[in-house]
Amino acid sequence: MGDENQTVDIQFHFHPFSPILEIQILIFVAFLLMYIGSLIGNATIFLTVWAERSLHTPMYFFLANLAVLEIFYSSTVAPLALVNLLTMGRIPISFTGCGTQMFFFVFLGSADCILLGIMAYDRFVAIRDPLRYTLIMRWQLCAQLAMGALVLGFILALQLTALIFHLPFCGHNRITHFYCDVLPILRLACGDTRMQEAVIFIVSVITLTIPFSLISISYIFIVAAILKIRSAEGRHKAFSTCSSHLTVVLLQYGCCSLIYLRPSSSYDPEMGRVVSVVYTFVTPVLNPLIYSMRNKELKDTLKKVMKRHFRQKKVKNHF
Repeated sequence: MGDENQTVDIQFHFHPFSPILEIQILIFVAFLLMYIGSLIGNATIFLTVWAERSLHTPMYFFLANLAVLEIFYSSTVAPLALVNLLTMGRIPISFTGCGTQMFFFVFLGSADCILLGIMAYDRFVAIRDPLRYTLIMRWQLCAQLAMGALVLGFILALQLTALIFHLPFCGHNRITHFYCDVLPILRLACGDTRMQEAVIFIVSVITLTIPFSLISISYIFIVAAILKIRSAEGRHKAFSTCSSHLTVVLLQYGCCSLIYLRPSSSYDPEMGRVVSVVYTFVTPVLNPLIYSMRNKELKDTLKKVMKRHFRQKKVKNHF
């Protein structure tokens, strides 16, 4: 009982990127700009899809869901990371707060990866069977798939977080990271962690290996279907639509696999921290840029919405 109370009273401290304040401030500015960019970009995509009836299709429904997930996902990590960058890691996080952050990070990150797999299936159906696309990808199925990604992510995150924070923590409580990630926290535990390591691997396989395998299989069929399209314009449009999704997939799954799909004993805290920057700050800001730049329909709609907004604003100012 005493050990449990001691564990709950622990406060974790984050290790700064550099002992030099000026470097910390430069990193803070870079992170802040990426975070603001991700919020603006993803919110713009969501609001554009929501406002434009022409974008009320399964493809853009999943894209809007991805944008919302990215907003909450980056917001789970960024605010506390930014504060600790400015204070050189002097602001601690409580035991409960750390567990809460880990839960939402795993929950939203898992749902994000699963949703990318669902989006690959959607593109596969659209290109392989365009005449029956609306019959197959009906709104009820789309809602069920999106909800399924959230439910599965929630269950996996709850089990993993509960297992890790059931461990005793004693002594050293400085996290070599900028948020409460799974492996850095596991390294601070002073009990037997073999079960937790096994669960981390299982969760990683469910959220990374299985969706990526499905995505790879989908793209084999997608490429075969695209090559059968006779018109060069049709092939270009299909490749353009899929290439944006594939770029996001490679960034997200590639970086996450480097960290989680390897033995815990080989985990390098410094490399883990650097790679984590990609999928917590870089990918959320790149997603809206990649989708808006590579997707002509979305790009044209964004321009139309902006023109309409400025026109309405000009009329209001005139009166």
